[in-house]
Amino acid sequence: MSKLLASLGEAVTASGLKDGMTVSFHHHLRNGDYVLNMVMDAIAKLKIGNLTINASSIFDAHAPLIHHLRSGVVGGLEANYMGSTVGRAVSEGVLNKPVIFRTHGGRPSDIESGKSPIDVAFIAAPSSDSAGNCTGRFGKSACGSLGYAFADAMHAKKVVVVTDNLVDYPLRDYSISEAHVDYVVRVDAIGDPQGIVSGTTRMTRDPVALRIADLATQVISASGFLKDGFSFQTGAGGGSLAVAQNVRNIMREKKIQGSFALGGTTGYLVDMLEAGCFESILDVQCFDLKAVESLRTNPRHVEISASHYASPSAKSCAAEALDVVVLGATQIDCGFNVNVHTDSGGYIIGGSGGHSDVAAGAKLALVIAPLSRARLSIVVEKVLTVTTPGKTVDVLVTQCGIAVNPLRADLRQQLARAGLPLVEIGDLRKMAEETNGIPQKPDLEEKIVGKVLYRDGTVIDGIRQVRRPAGA
Repeated sequence: MSKLLASLGEAVTASGLKDGMTVSFHHHLRNGDYVLNMVMDAIAKLKIGNLTINASSIFDAHAPLIHHLRSGVVGGLEANYMGSTVGRAVSEGVLNKPVIFRTHGGRPSDIESGKSPIDVAFIAAPSSDSAGNCTGRFGKSACGSLGYAFADAMHAKKVVVVTDNLVDYPLRDYSISEAHVDYVVRVDAIGDPQGIVSGTTRMTRDPVALRIADLATQVISASGFLKDGFSFQTGAGGGSLAVAQNVRNIMREKKIQGSFALGGTTGYLVDMLEAGCFESILDVQCFDLKAVESLRTNPRHVEISASHYASPSAKSCAAEALDVVVLGATQIDCGFNVNVHTDSGGYIIGGSGGHSDVAAGAKLALVIAPLSRARLSIVVEKVLTVTTPGKTVDVLVTQCGIAVNPLRADLRQQLARAGLPLVEIGDLRKMAEETNGIPQKPDLEEKIVGKVLYRDGTVIDGIRQVRRPAGA
């Protein structure tokens, strides 16, 4: 029964990994992850090269990966999100071929269909038994849901579970079954708990963000969706959490019984569940310790796979049952196209994650953003990189007013009847330019360093290499 191996190097050798193959990782350990770096160091020692890494997300903790990009151990990257540290190296042309950016729903869809085959998947598991039954609910590195790793475990040719908490067989409350696992490796630590979760996610105190959150809440209230059966997703940013708290207060005051909350889960969503605002939470990723504890103890808090969350090729997915989603933006343009991949200088600082998945699925997709950040306009004539197409974005909420997509004339009428401060998005752009000036175009090369895939697998944009200053 035992699949235990003594080291990561043994597991890499046993897996049959060879030059040019693809390895995969998931990101539930977030910025506290040790596993990707440890595995890639073990691979480098075995002189295996030109690998493709398919990671659900890459964080700044994975900065050592840059060395492997430069040395040729890694020749290609695929991810749904990429932090600014590795993103900067990619933006400046460290790879010879473009990074493939998918969505959280598009990635499992492509893995399951065979469009994105994985040779060896490495599953970071906070608890596992010797056969590979594993979970993220328990252990010193507990991260909660392992939803993004399900497709990897079920469809990779070989699967290696890496754990720092080996328990007696059988682990009963498992997330991933031993039926999918080839090898298990115990290490001292799979991650830093301080980077995995930060105790609690904090709400903003910024008056501008609070103003935006108040207006966004009024939009949700006036939309007609905030009623019994309401379903909801919001992010973990301070402004999004303020919206969640405002919505919770309305639901409790009016005794509204929602159906489910979705997505990356915070303590604020857990509070809403415990207050009776929702029947359940469908959880693909935990963002804080309160969410981890809730998933561990509350049967109405349910772990789901990334396919269940948002796959466009699944027979159905939770994203398509959403009423309202609250999203952010680094840029939004006059066509309501949203950029969350690059900053105004063209450097990679993020990725879609589930952004375009839930925008497409929800009945009401709100983007909340200030007119400017650090004296850089957020509302622009044309976004530098299209992450989420404007046809799926319904409303932009800023501190200076609410812009409704012309495709949603029905919604505009509802919000106008409610007396909300409506403005045209072009006027918001002009306000931003009057304050900050017309944004300078970044200095970009012709080389494409990233291909942005929409949730259905089509390429919707390319990210061009940033031209480095002479002597840099």
